[in-house]
Amino acid sequence: MNRHIVAFIPVRGGSKGIPLKNIKPFCGKPLAYWVIAAANLCQLVDKIYVSTDSDVIGGEVESFAFKNVEVISRSPHTAGDTASTESAMLEFATTHEFTDILLIQATSPLLNAVHLTAGIEKYLSSASDSLLSVVRQKRFIWSDDGKAANYDPQNRPRRQDWGGFLVENGAFYITSKEAILDSGCRISGRIDLYEMPEDSYFEIDTQEDWIVAEHLKYRQIRSQRSVMPSFQKIKLLICDVDGVLTDAGMYYGSDGNELKKYNTRDGMGIELLRKAGIKTMFLSSEESGIIVKRANKLSIDFLFMGVKDKLAFLNDFFQRQHDFSFETTAYIGDDVNDIAAMSNAFFSAAPLDAIEQVKQQSNYVCLAAGGTGCVREVCDLILGNSKHA
Repeated sequence: MNRHIVAFIPVRGGSKGIPLKNIKPFCGKPLAYWVIAAANLCQLVDKIYVSTDSDVIGGEVESFAFKNVEVISRSPHTAGDTASTESAMLEFATTHEFTDILLIQATSPLLNAVHLTAGIEKYLSSASDSLLSVVRQKRFIWSDDGKAANYDPQNRPRRQDWGGFLVENGAFYITSKEAILDSGCRISGRIDLYEMPEDSYFEIDTQEDWIVAEHLKYRQIRSQRSVMPSFQKIKLLICDVDGVLTDAGMYYGSDGNELKKYNTRDGMGIELLRKAGIKTMFLSSEESGIIVKRANKLSIDFLFMGVKDKLAFLNDFFQRQHDFSFETTAYIGDDVNDIAAMSNAFFSAAPLDAIEQVKQQSNYVCLAAGGTGCVREVCDLILGNSKHA
């Protein structure tokens, strides 16, 4: 039997704890982006449907421009505060063709494509009717009547010797169309489990959850550098100056002269790129002798200042410099005047403290802020994932 597996991602607009939390910026991108991107990377998912009652959320999701994603409307009776997720799934199941449905919760941004792939493979290879994601917890639970629920206090186990217990983390559920229509439940019949990493336990329901999950996601982004796409095509790195190479601060000496603070590690990263044969460009909307001095010290290949329309400027530059193009360029920017240009680059990055619009449009959000090593971070990323390394 040929399986037609669809991902179903419900995103209500009426969240009470954190208003419109599904599109609130999380690690530089709207919260829902992370699970949609994970589903989009999973080769076993044929189609992704994002079900929402909010035009604002729908428009935001469509702006992600994933070809395999379709935004569908959710009727009011399935989107109210008391409505169950199953009601939206059943509504979807009666109007769409598929064999199996993968329910993904937008509030689980630590979910990755590898988890979805492994979960689907386990579901397909087993004789189960449903599968859900779980995490292993090693915590001692007590009931209200003062009795231990999952261990013997007289024989308290050591954590390393105890298997613990499995808890739903709410990341994803899989079942067949037939099963959901028959049971009205996301899991039914013979149920199998897919165990995810312990840190994926966190679902975002409160602001405190948000803070913890965002910290874990940034840590996850750092650890995933080894699976970043190949940068072997990169021939040119373009850096905005203020807010990228500097901390965007305005400093003045006692004589009234302007000062800028640069980071020596950024300079070393640029030197390593040069040794690998990758050219560098400083592209600033401001004009400053300090920028000229820094560019000269680092032997920057191209320096352009006073550029207000960076996209138009680069289009002209690439027409004149045939060795380069947007397809061979990485771009680091931090403010709105960078967005158009960096959106056309093969790879774009933003410092941690860039404005949210820029972080949302970037392929990568640095763990370092402007002027504190973000350029070095991107240089290491390029060299570590290309033939230049």
